[in-house]
Amino acid sequence: VDVRLVPTLAQEGSREVLQQLRVDWPSGSGGSALPDTVSALKRALGRSPCATACEQGHGAAVLPEDVICKVHLKSFVEQQGLVGYDPNLDVLLVTEGKLRSLAELQQAVLQCTVSNPAVLPTSRFPDGSCCSIVHVVSCEEEFQQQQLDLLWRILDPGAHTALQKHLVCGPVKVTKPSSPIGADQYFQLRKRQMYEASVMKYGELAQDEAWTEVIDTLTVAAIRFEMLSTAHRSQITLDLEDSSISTKGTKSGAFVMYNCARLATLFDTYQRAVERGTYPPLPPASELNFSCLREEGEWLLLFNYLLPFPEVLQQAAQLPAPTKGIRITANTETVCKFLIQLSMDFSSYYNRVHVLGEPFPHLFDRMFARLQLLGAVRDVFHSALATLHLPPLSQI
Repeated sequence: VDVRLVPTLAQEGSREVLQQLRVDWPSGSGGSALPDTVSALKRALGRSPCATACEQGHGAAVLPEDVICKVHLKSFVEQQGLVGYDPNLDVLLVTEGKLRSLAELQQAVLQCTVSNPAVLPTSRFPDGSCCSIVHVVSCEEEFQQQQLDLLWRILDPGAHTALQKHLVCGPVKVTKPSSPIGADQYFQLRKRQMYEASVMKYGELAQDEAWTEVIDTLTVAAIRFEMLSTAHRSQITLDLEDSSISTKGTKSGAFVMYNCARLATLFDTYQRAVERGTYPPLPPASELNFSCLREEGEWLLLFNYLLPFPEVLQQAAQLPAPTKGIRITANTETVCKFLIQLSMDFSSYYNRVHVLGEPFPHLFDRMFARLQLLGAVRDVFHSALATLHLPPLSQI
């Protein structure tokens, strides 16, 4: 689900921001094997019938010095019967930089693990593994990425290059930008807004060192929800002056984290009361009387969130079956919208109902049933947040 974050933030100099946002993105840019891979690609280029030497001398077009040769992409697409590529793809001037990018792609593929290789064709990788390759790219760079895709197919016609697909993200715009803003500036701006909102709400408590990690997590959550709540094909417009992203506004990632923390506080309070002897321990679910749950909000949580959650995960994580085209779609916004709606309905229920009531035995049945229900809600929060690479907060 990092499909919107990476094209937006993965430009040169933003790797640190990706790490702060807990994005683990494949990279083959390091290691001593890269020059060898580039050399192997050059040898493949010399053998390819699609490649021709660049003309030099009188009357020839002046080409940049780093151009190695020309590769005829259009004729290759026609010969292979490939569909879905930009019709304007024609001749590609291959440079050292393009071969290096291709070598990095190959190195990244070799580092990837495959959970179920039996469902994919046999690859020519040395270890016999294989994987699907999804180019996650912004719409502005789609054309260049298609060039790299085809060059890879030409130079390494193995099974893995045939499994390439493209997931294209719409643009990310900023309203009324006074000057261009980079990824690091954007991250620091949201972090400052989160800190200021926390100080405003919690006073001096939010200035304690223990809050540093909390504010970092809230900032990451806010940015992830801001980026991922919109379908990846659509444009996002960021309002950098809008501080609602860093408060309890019901559309923000901070609001989701806040409600996750409320659940953690509830169960922590109950556990401490059990240790003091105020309440008995929570019995197994098989011994509880769930007919005590008569609030409309309780059934809403069950039927709108707990039962459909596996289907929500499937919709979000499963890419469509391969087709002849090269574009694919991922419903990355599904989990974000699910969590926001769950937070709104849980918050409404929690504000109306006292879960931990007076410690009278005749009230325990209903309290136990509610705790069991909300324990399941807590598990759903944690599982859904895990798909976004976000740790649940234990308190705010």
